Amino acid sequence: MRFLIVDDHAMIREGLKRTLDVEFPGSHILAASSAAEALAALDAEGGQVVILDLSLTGRDGLELLREIKDRSPHSRVLIHTMHTEEQFGVRALRAGADGYVTKDRPVEDLLTAVRRLHAGKRYISNNLAERLADVVTRGGDITPMPDALSDREHQILRMIVSGKSPTEIANDLHLSIKTISTYRARMLEKLDLHSTADLIRFGLEHNLA
Repeated sequence: MRFLIVDDHAMIREGLKRTLDVEFPGSHILAASSAAEALAALDAEGGQVVILDLSLTGRDGLELLREIKDRSPHSRVLIHTMHTEEQFGVRALRAGADGYVTKDRPVEDLLTAVRRLHAGKRYISNNLAERLADVVTRGGDITPMPDALSDREHQILRMIVSGKSPTEIANDLHLSIKTISTYRARMLEKLDLHSTADLIRFGLEHNLA
């Protein structure tokens, strides 16, 4: 088996390497601390079981996930993150993830997920499966949820909830303030809200801080 661990925390990378080495002796295990390192390793080594953190410094995790899938369609990608399934589970699967495990889960859950991905299957927890079913069956009269937002809208909403101003968000994302205002207006419409305060309250209620 060949693995690529992508996480910007050295202790987590080393812990995962040791765990995989014990569980899958003889495996080829690479580790990357950034998006650039991950893509270079992927280009050099080909298909992998990729264990990817969504919170890499300097790069949106979902964007990197899509790029990994574009460059190496046969790679199997397991999201391993502190973000809850409510925050990113459905969104990650839509972006091409083959599995999703939060970092607070027992190591056996991670190993079970790795085995399933290596066998060409997906790994989805019962909670995430229920959430997927809810997304599929949700009707227009159901209270709007974060899954209704595009990835960019979701990203901007999280930045608003974190307390960033429109100017700061525009600078961070290399967009104009007018564009940020347009995204804000779209979010208000999709979520049936009326103000920035409503957006912040909605984000906090759905753990998007």
